[in-house]
Amino acid sequence: MKTKYYLSIAFATAIFINCNAQKITLKNTSDIAVPQKAISIKRNQIASKYVANSFPILISKNDTIPAQLNDLDGDGKWDELFLVTDLAPNEKKTATLNWSLKDPKFPIKTSVRFGKREAKDLPVQPATEEVLMANQVHKKLGFQKYQTDGPTWENDKVGFRHYLDGRNSKDVFGKKIPAITPENVGINAKGAVEDNYHVMYDWGRDIFPVGNSVGLGGYALLINDKINRLGILTNDTLNNVEKTTFKIVSEGPVNSVLSYKYQNWKASGNNYQVQETTSIWPGMYGYENTVYISGLKGGETFLAAISNINNKNPLQVVEAGDWVCFIQHDNLTYNREWILGTAILVPKKIYQGYIEAPKTGQLTDSYLAKLTIENNKKISYYAIAGWELSADKNFKDSKYFSNYVTTLAKQLSAKITVEVSK
Repeated sequence: MKTKYYLSIAFATAIFINCNAQKITLKNTSDIAVPQKAISIKRNQIASKYVANSFPILISKNDTIPAQLNDLDGDGKWDELFLVTDLAPNEKKTATLNWSLKDPKFPIKTSVRFGKREAKDLPVQPATEEVLMANQVHKKLGFQKYQTDGPTWENDKVGFRHYLDGRNSKDVFGKKIPAITPENVGINAKGAVEDNYHVMYDWGRDIFPVGNSVGLGGYALLINDKINRLGILTNDTLNNVEKTTFKIVSEGPVNSVLSYKYQNWKASGNNYQVQETTSIWPGMYGYENTVYISGLKGGETFLAAISNINNKNPLQVVEAGDWVCFIQHDNLTYNREWILGTAILVPKKIYQGYIEAPKTGQLTDSYLAKLTIENNKKISYYAIAGWELSADKNFKDSKYFSNYVTTLAKQLSAKITVEVSK
């Protein structure tokens, strides 16, 4: 059911702090409907009417469109107005933008959770950033430093986690309800790290086996026909990344963003610098990942990964919109207990085919989409997970999941033009 948000005339009068509202026109240039379309409007398009320390109020007819401001570069100033809205085929939607000194408190539909401890006998504390050196990995420390092995991020549909402890794999939390999962997932009553999320709760559980793959949406480099993993395995005591810097960039009602910086990743005798950004918004059973790599010598191929542990069905490779979709559907969960569909969407323009990872080595049990990569040029792709116990029970059906993925790919391909009055 679509949720609508209304502001009364009295409330609007009380909170709006300038009367020079800007008009924003969004135009769906495609002939398909795009529900919960993520739209970013840059600061330089709208900053002229911004009042310091205020909040955006975006109203289309009588419907308030939830929106937030994101500071993406960490300089203390917001860089974009981020919103999610529904657009019919070829629809032109006009909204007015005002500013309020009062936080409108939109329903929270995205979240990031990260906790860490500096010693085994210390409780986990919430944190927003971390620096991990090559010798500070799990096996070397002798204890797990991080709640849920690293940060988790989620929306109203599904959750994920990243193994920050050196492995850099990406895991799936199946969610049965739209509410944000509890803050104490992964720790016990004493604040100690505890694997308590592989059992079922009202909200769901961790459902996805990762093993020595890099999970759903992890990545690697193919260099001279050798697969090079970013990071290590559980029993390794020294990382191949000299310094890993993690930061929660933004956490808001309609968008949460995480940043990873990998300095001096040693692979095949080379040193690479990597910047990764993960973004999630409501409505989609997945997340967006964007990677920049510098230090390329010219013989590298980017590999976007989808773990195939427990997959006994053929891989589907389907073009849809601007994307090539890798689709699996089987009992992909722990002990093959539940049906799960997984997919990655990679850009068609730079797609070069795929390979399958070996059964032994540093990166195993995966299909790896080969993508052309250039120095400091971003590669963005999506990772999707549809569980049979999620809000959409139809994911139990393989054709339904495949159709969901290809339809989503077409919706993500839809171009939205943005015009802002000065």
